[in-house]
Amino acid sequence: MGESFFWGTLAASSLVLGGAFALWFPIHRRLLGLVMAFGAGVLISAVAFELVEDAFDTSAGSGGVAVGLLAGSIVFFAGDGVIDRLGGAERKDSGGGQAQGSALAIVLGIVLDGIPESLVLGLTVLEAGTVSAAFLVAVFLSNIPETIAATTGLSESGWAKGRLLGLWVLVMLVSGLASLAGYAFLDTASDTTIAFVLSFAAGAILTMLADTMMPEAFEHGGKLVGLFTTLGFALAFGISSLE
Repeated sequence: MGESFFWGTLAASSLVLGGAFALWFPIHRRLLGLVMAFGAGVLISAVAFELVEDAFDTSAGSGGVAVGLLAGSIVFFAGDGVIDRLGGAERKDSGGGQAQGSALAIVLGIVLDGIPESLVLGLTVLEAGTVSAAFLVAVFLSNIPETIAATTGLSESGWAKGRLLGLWVLVMLVSGLASLAGYAFLDTASDTTIAFVLSFAAGAILTMLADTMMPEAFEHGGKLVGLFTTLGFALAFGISSLE
């Protein structure tokens, strides 16, 4: 059980690393957009080959995959809408768009984005006895462009460095707890439930990518985002195929 918390925290530690990097080494927005596109490609590959494929194999044709995908997408969409109205709509904007946003809403939004990934990390430890290296790398890498974009925007909106780093440490710990929850609460779950959880996370992650991460990448990265998204997808697929 402690192993699941460790892996969840490790995967989310890239939030702290990315935030610290953005504070001391400002990144041009075009490069940031391309890095975000790369991270999106990594997550798309992880969804396809680590979540949906595993969910399909586990469900044995029960239909849980389709239900989980739809449920994950709807829940994320609804939760994201609530957070947007509370002031967290621009939490991944690198252009200082968070200036008018609620700090609490921004924190809740970032946690919402990361919880599905963390739950799955805990579940992979439960199922295989160890973490999925491909999904761990995918989450770690995809966090970096997200946190760089959010940190850049929040910093330009006037957030102090200590406050920003404290935010990422908090989210990292919450992610570790979510991973622990994925292990503890699904310990005796049926195959159908596990398939639902995997596909639920996949639906939530895909909706997050389409709603927040990919539009931001294209806005700053331009036409090259397609190439970098494909490169990220290829890297994650290569790691997955080695497992």
